[in-house]
Amino acid sequence: MEVREASAGYAGLTELPGEAVPFGYKQTEVGLIPTQWDVKLLGDLFSFRNGVNADGGAYGRGVRFINVLEPITYSHIYGPEISGKVTLAEAVVSSYAVRRGDIVFNRTSETQEDIGLAASYLGSDRVVFGGFVICGRPVDTTFDPGYLGYALRARCIRSQIIPMGQGAIRANISQSNLKGVSVPVPPSVEQRAIAGALSDADALIESLEQLIAKKRQIKQGSMQALLTGKQRLPGFGDEWKEITLGDLGSTYGGLTGKTKADFGDGAGRYVTFMNVMSNVVIDSQAFERVKISPSESQNRVMRGDLLFNGSSETPEEVALCAVVTEDTPNLFLNSFCFGFRFRDGAAADGLFMAYFLRGLAGRELMKSLAQGSTRYNLSKAALLRAPLCLPGISEQAAIATILTDMDTELAELETRLAKTRQLKQGMMQELLTGRIRLV
Repeated sequence: MEVREASAGYAGLTELPGEAVPFGYKQTEVGLIPTQWDVKLLGDLFSFRNGVNADGGAYGRGVRFINVLEPITYSHIYGPEISGKVTLAEAVVSSYAVRRGDIVFNRTSETQEDIGLAASYLGSDRVVFGGFVICGRPVDTTFDPGYLGYALRARCIRSQIIPMGQGAIRANISQSNLKGVSVPVPPSVEQRAIAGALSDADALIESLEQLIAKKRQIKQGSMQALLTGKQRLPGFGDEWKEITLGDLGSTYGGLTGKTKADFGDGAGRYVTFMNVMSNVVIDSQAFERVKISPSESQNRVMRGDLLFNGSSETPEEVALCAVVTEDTPNLFLNSFCFGFRFRDGAAADGLFMAYFLRGLAGRELMKSLAQGSTRYNLSKAALLRAPLCLPGISEQAAIATILTDMDTELAELETRLAKTRQLKQGMMQELLTGRIRLV
């Protein structure tokens, strides 16, 4: 397969004023495209139809049912991934069945950005489309079905569709809107080449997602086994001992007496609520600024401290724990959280404690201590009295190292996945506009 790139004079989707059109390209209503490509209206390529509506009791069983975003989140639909089902008469099912090569569009959405999102149906399962969906059926063989799933998400097409959305609460789009959308049309052989390249990128993304899911399951199993003593590491056999947090240290509060004007500027740094909620180890790159005067009496956050959110909308998220592992001068804690500081010589590893208190046993303990109905709070006194069964500090440190290594591996895979997704987006932009040619 030959890969060709446009001349350096190519400036993007549209020609810049006063610049010549690069050799081998032409200026069209969808921007600069290769001279071998055509531009056609969706109305000339598809017949459109709105989906079927059913009574409320018909949903939940029956034939698979495409409706709004759930399956249309992705460029292609194959059938088994569709969770929605509906019971309809056989004649209705036959009338609204989606065929291979059909395109389904979101007819309505809560956000303007999702209006008119499209996916190509490539499956063989019996599937129908619902009333919140517009189905486009090809009237000729101009397009390759696999290519279409990608092409209709190109920037030059989405920039036409998104402004068409109408509605104050929900954005809506009509068949007539879609019929007027201009689409660049490469030759069939190039369509298949583009679809193949992007499909390879999707396959890599899917394999990374599956690997990450598997690694997360392994980590969850390891946490459950190691943090409860069901699995012991080589070299450790001592019995775990019952202890309380109060035996290990004491709590302190977050910032007090602050107004909105104090935040966003100043020499002080503070740990945000979400930083505590989202991390086992506090992210030192996510601190925000706060004004602290020399005369103020505020509790500083120190390396080794455990930080907790004091309340949550659900008992499952009360007192999520994070540990501070870096020294940061003039660091404080937001007022919705509280801190815990170990006494000198306490037989506890802070990183292990953060994992332990986020593990199953720790979460069950926090849930049992949570109080409230619409919002749940935690009594610090009750937390300090709660019994914990912990290994010796050397075993704690060894367990924490293993779990940290797992988290590091997951973070590296997540970074690789994000970069692969970005690469695919760049490929789509280049390939779907003819900036890079594959044939």
